[in-house]
Amino acid sequence: MVGRFLEHSRIFAFERNGETKVYIGSADLMPRNLDTRVELVTPVDDPSLRDDLLDTLERSLADDTNSWDLGPDSVWTRRKQQGHEPRSVQRELMLGHQARAAEGTTAT
Repeated sequence: MVGRFLEHSRIFAFERNGETKVYIGSADLMPRNLDTRVELVTPVDDPSLRDDLLDTLERSLADDTNSWDLGPDSVWTRRKQQGHEPRSVQRELMLGHQARAAEGTTAT
């Protein structure tokens, strides 16, 4: 995805026999990052953090605003809007974090 922010999530999720393992990493899995550098991937075991990361991954896969798909012919095609409203993972995450920040600033 290419959007307002150039950074993107490095979330890796694997499911086997109903068990999901989630990892976060320091770089995307490109040869330039793997051949001459040390990159780290670590498991995320905390259920709350894992759920947040899986939510981000789901939003990323549903994005139809800034996403491109690589076809079997090695040609990139811009993803078309799927629903009534366009999905943008960056917009959705910004709104969610903005709401969390507002909740944190309210006096009790």
